[in-house]
Amino acid sequence: MSVTIDIAGLPPERLVFGPSPLAELCASLHALAEPGHHPGLHGWTTATNASLKPDLADRLCEADFLWSSTFSDISMPFAAVPGTHGRPGATLSEDLDILDRLDDDIYVNAALEISCTQRYSQGGPSPLSDPAARAEALERATARGPRQLAFARRLLEDPPTVRAWIRRLFEDCAEVFFDDLWQRVRVQLAADARHKAEVLRHKGLAEAMAQISAAVSLEADGSRISVDKIGSGRTTALDPTVGAGVTFVPSSVGWPHLLVLHAPGWRPVVQYPVAAPELPGPAALDLLQRRLDALAHPMRMRMCRYLARAAFTTSELAAANGITAPEVSRHVAVLKKAGLITTRRRGRYVLHQLDLTVVARLGSDFLEGVLR
Repeated sequence: MSVTIDIAGLPPERLVFGPSPLAELCASLHALAEPGHHPGLHGWTTATNASLKPDLADRLCEADFLWSSTFSDISMPFAAVPGTHGRPGATLSEDLDILDRLDDDIYVNAALEISCTQRYSQGGPSPLSDPAARAEALERATARGPRQLAFARRLLEDPPTVRAWIRRLFEDCAEVFFDDLWQRVRVQLAADARHKAEVLRHKGLAEAMAQISAAVSLEADGSRISVDKIGSGRTTALDPTVGAGVTFVPSSVGWPHLLVLHAPGWRPVVQYPVAAPELPGPAALDLLQRRLDALAHPMRMRMCRYLARAAFTTSELAAANGITAPEVSRHVAVLKKAGLITTRRRGRYVLHQLDLTVVARLGSDFLEGVLR
């Protein structure tokens, strides 16, 4: 499975490397919401979460679907606004000003994209104007709980008010913890972006992609960039509507995630981690063997890549993987017996999710593979 970016005929100067304060803020919010994804940041996530005042913590919970189970494309608004030339803002305020320039249809469609649906990735209609898209968005929100459902309804009913609320939330996060984090990492991120640009200039695109990640490669004929991801997708870097090009955004808190923005009407963006932390050693050999046996089946491995990102119902897993619900249940039973997944009930929905604390003990390569 991979996401490909068509770049045939794209001039090298259209490949942009640069850090984005807003993208890094959203990556840090994801780490706070899903600390199990980021064992190397345990100290920072624990201390930061503990220091949040109740009001800010509650507001972050209210909007966490923007950066928890999936990463909303609103974290990279420069990719959908003509005239930015694919370059993020130099400051968080500049990035937020670019975000304010997105029209409501694009903003709401991106914000309510919860489970990587084909409707969004193929350029489906906005839930603001299309009843079927609206019903689908609310159904997905319902599966995630009453708090998210209430927020989704407010966003659909009054986009300007909710957009202002989200901007204020980002600004408050900057004041409380992100400004300090950004001061510590911005020089490193800028240096990494400059280094990758120099590699591109002197050694070529294939070497630059290899230095981003082993999961990123250039096709032999140089016409496409390919990124190993959970699903298949294709986009172009030659869309004149938003400006031709690809943007590469380094992240200091993003590991093990490698993100690819490939929605129609958006400039392609690859957000990549600049370093991988040290992880705990493996568990006892017999336990390790049982877990590896459970993962030996390719369908269970594929399901784990979904369950690593978010909780999914049996029917969602069946639809995503093209198999029946009873088949999903059999695979889930094997994974659960190996202690690799957890199951919880939310109303009429039963949600399954990979236990990332357990997965981290299998090793950093496996963790990076399922969370890529």
